[in-house]
Amino acid sequence: MAAVGGDSSGAGGGHLVCVTGGSGFIGSWLVHRLLHRGYTVHATVKNLQDEGETKHLLALDGADTRLRLFQMDLLDPASVQPAINGALGVFHLASPMILEADDTEAIFSQHNLPPMWFLSIVQFWYGVSKTMAEKAAWEFAAEQGLQLIVINPGMVIGPMLTPSLNASLHFLLQILQVLIKRAQNYVGERDLDDIFIGCVDVRDVAHSLITLYENPSAQGRHLCMESITRSIDFLDEVADMYPEFPVQRVQEDKQKWVIRAKDPAKKLIDLGVCFTPIDKTIKDTVDCFRSKALI
Repeated sequence: MAAVGGDSSGAGGGHLVCVTGGSGFIGSWLVHRLLHRGYTVHATVKNLQDEGETKHLLALDGADTRLRLFQMDLLDPASVQPAINGALGVFHLASPMILEADDTEAIFSQHNLPPMWFLSIVQFWYGVSKTMAEKAAWEFAAEQGLQLIVINPGMVIGPMLTPSLNASLHFLLQILQVLIKRAQNYVGERDLDDIFIGCVDVRDVAHSLITLYENPSAQGRHLCMESITRSIDFLDEVADMYPEFPVQRVQEDKQKWVIRAKDPAKKLIDLGVCFTPIDKTIKDTVDCFRSKALI
């Protein structure tokens, strides 16, 4: 996730910014917070005719006068231009969420991406694609003289503004419903122990993005999470909070490689971001599930 701006970054609300992936779980909260702060927002969606992508955004306070939606295809650079025209800053959240492919190695080879021996070890193609996208963004920003700031969140959960669940919310929902095998599908058939390092509240991610954009001195990469924890910690927390659900606890801690840490996002904390405790985030997420009759 990245925020890009010129000299006007940090000027506060009132001017035009663009949010790619505005209809998504994080994007919706970011658009909501930007409108609340007085910004005019251009938000991109995949399909303007799909009310599942547009209706919840158009219902936000301030959307009638300060929000305009644009259809964008990530694979068509020309479709990006109308949305960013006139914007003083761009929040780039859009990313294709494809966790599985029939011939992943062929896809990466076709685009001259990193060596196959490395990718065959990692086997988490979404994470690899995000890493490469960030690398390309840094190179582009350096070439064009743009101010680029990046945040790297953990697993993002929290109440949703969208009408449907994203992958991380699906994962938590399936944990509550003891459908562990199905939950595993939402991390691309990966073992959770290979990728989990903690959670962050979606509202904190949106707040962090705006804080960085509005701070002229902010630069570089920012870890964005309440704490670094292991999957055993997360599942125990959910099980302890909701004994009425058949949550399967982890029997063996396989994440010795994860060093637990409280308040790891020190750069964001120093800028004034206060992270939501994980138990409140879990509670607000489950309350959201209940309000939508998902559990």
